[in-house]
Amino acid sequence: MTEEKTESPYQRIYTLVKQIPPGYVCSYGCLGQKVGCTARTVGFALSALPARNDVPWQRIVNSKGMISPRADGGSNLLQRDLLEIEGVCFDGTNRIDLNAHGWSFP
Repeated sequence: MTEEKTESPYQRIYTLVKQIPPGYVCSYGCLGQKVGCTARTVGFALSALPARNDVPWQRIVNSKGMISPRADGGSNLLQRDLLEIEGVCFDGTNRIDLNAHGWSFP
């Protein structure tokens, strides 16, 4: 009998985030529903990532299509820069059009 390894909730979150293509974003809540956890857990998982990793954390935004504020402040600017490099557009109120850039998992 073989034991099947089950992924932790954080690993499931990271696996799904890696599936979001450049130019698209997903909300914390949408991702949480897909994984079966809360939006807050998604935020905790992303904040637990080491500095150098292959998870495109910048593609996760809040339900309003905005970058969520962080305590350090600098990550907000980095996230916006990374998203703009990928072709994500922000309007005059710093929102992303989720109809144009929102990712729905298959």
